[in-house]
Amino acid sequence: MYRLRRRVTRGAMFGILCLVAVVMLFPFLFMGLMSFRSYDQYLTGSGFSLDSWAGLLRAIPVVQQLVNSTVVTLAAVFIILAVSTMGGYAFAKLRFPGRTVILLAIIGGMMVPLQSIIIPEFVNVAQLGLINKYPGAVLVYAALGAPFATFLMTTYFRGVPTELVEASLIDGASYAQTFARVMVPLATPALVTVAVLQFIQIWDDLLIGLLFLQVPDVRTITVGLATLQSSHIIDVPVLMAGSLVSALPAVIVYLIFQRYLIAGLTMGMGK
Repeated sequence: MYRLRRRVTRGAMFGILCLVAVVMLFPFLFMGLMSFRSYDQYLTGSGFSLDSWAGLLRAIPVVQQLVNSTVVTLAAVFIILAVSTMGGYAFAKLRFPGRTVILLAIIGGMMVPLQSIIIPEFVNVAQLGLINKYPGAVLVYAALGAPFATFLMTTYFRGVPTELVEASLIDGASYAQTFARVMVPLATPALVTVAVLQFIQIWDDLLIGLLFLQVPDVRTITVGLATLQSSHIIDVPVLMAGSLVSALPAVIVYLIFQRYLIAGLTMGMGK
């Protein structure tokens, strides 16, 4: 009876996971099929062609917008990693006045809705003259992603034995050398976790790009796709082709680093 009950439980869980997988993967299948149809074929529901891809290349500068998204995303992720790693190390292993209060303030920043601060952010960036420029969007993305990343890195570094830091200091290393030579290599799973999560979030974001990168020359791919819907008649196959192009980089990054992502989340939260 125990074995039978165990098999039934596993079978039920497997069936539920298969159902969830179908629901999650169906949009990608729909995008893939519709992207290889013309508008007339989409209306009739039969046939395949490359007209939608040619129409996408005519409608928006896909390559340029992919480059823009890559530049903005990688720059913001680099800043987030640098700030959160140093902050997490300081909060977890160093002793200084106000450490707990500052950490709580950073964690509190995670709870502030984006919609409530987006207008002040826009005003501040505009006063710096960074609207429609890469640095403006990069700084906003970095500021929004740093609190969560710092919290995650702090949690991870707290799980690293303090004896390692003390041993490095006894051997003559400074706190900076200990951070660079000991702590950072040990934090590789957490660093990959932060990088992947922030990459996906920034790459797929529309609101920040729509407000801070309005000029066609610096638009990201998600903003470019939003402009395709400005006409009264939406060419669904062209929109699906663009959505597929926009989604693939984030999916590829996740598939490549999923092993490190799961390890980082498990080790960070477990400790």
